[in-house]
Amino acid sequence: MAGTAAAGTRRRITPYLLSLPALAYLAVFFVVPLWTLVRTSLSTSTGSVYDPTLEFNWEFANYSDAFSRYDTQIVRSFWYALAATLLALVLAYPLAYVLAFKSGRWKNALLGLVILPFFITFILRTLAWKTIFADDSIVTSFFELLGLTTNGRILSTQWAVIGGLTYNFLPFMILPIYVSIEKIDPRLLEAARDLYAGGTRTFRKVLLPLSLPGVIAGSLLTFIPAAGDFVNAQYLGGVNQAMVGTVIQSQFLVVKDYPMAAALSAVLMIIILVAVLIYTRVLGTEDLV
Repeated sequence: MAGTAAAGTRRRITPYLLSLPALAYLAVFFVVPLWTLVRTSLSTSTGSVYDPTLEFNWEFANYSDAFSRYDTQIVRSFWYALAATLLALVLAYPLAYVLAFKSGRWKNALLGLVILPFFITFILRTLAWKTIFADDSIVTSFFELLGLTTNGRILSTQWAVIGGLTYNFLPFMILPIYVSIEKIDPRLLEAARDLYAGGTRTFRKVLLPLSLPGVIAGSLLTFIPAAGDFVNAQYLGGVNQAMVGTVIQSQFLVVKDYPMAAALSAVLMIIILVAVLIYTRVLGTEDLV
C-alpha cells in the first residue's frame, strides 16, 4: 500500500517538477522585466540626462502624459499594423492554398522560399527596401507613371512603411494559414462541388471556416510585432510616419526619459492585449493551432 501511495504521489508531482525549468525561465525573463517596466513607468526621473535617477512614487501621470503627448503615434502605429495585417492576409491566403493543394513535388522548395528571408537580418531586409523605393529606382518610376506616388516619391510615406511591415512579417501570416489549410481533407472541397457549390460558396462555407484557426494565428503573429515595430518607420518613413515604437526607442536611448518610455511601452502592451482578447473572443480560439 505504501508503495502504491508513493507512486501515486510521484505521478501527481511529476508534471509540476517538469514545469519548474519553464516557470523559472518565465520568472527570470518575463515576470521580473515586466515588474521592472511597470515600476519604472510609475517613477519620476531626476538628475541630468547623462545620469538619470529614478524615484518610485506612483506617478500615474506618466500614463496620461503618454496618451496626450503621443496619441498621434499610437493611433498611427495601430493603423499601420492593421493595414499591413490585412494586406499580408490578402497576399498570404492564396499562396498558402497553392502550397497546400497545388504545389505537388515543389512544396518543400516553395516552403523554403517562404522562410528564406529569415536567413537575412531584419534591418538588412528593410534597408534593401529603402534601395528599392529610392527616388531614382525603376520601381518608383513605374509607380509614378501609374500616379501612385506622393510628389514622385515612395520613401517617407505611409505606404512605404506599410509595405515594409507587410514584407517583413508576411511569412508569419503564410505559415500558420498553410498549416491550417493542409489539415483540411480535400474530399470536403470535392463534396461541396458535388453539391453544386461554386468556388465562392465553397470558400465561404467550407475552406475559410476550417482554415480560420490559421488566419487567427497568422493575424496575431503579424499584427502584434508590427504594432510595436520602429525599424520600418525609421528607415522607410519620415518624421510624419513615426510610430510609437520609434518614440519608445528615442525616449529610452536618446532622451533617456525612462519613466515616459516605460509608460508608453505599458500602454502599448495594454492596448494590444485588449485588442487581442476582443479579436479572439469574437472569432473564437477553441481550435486555434
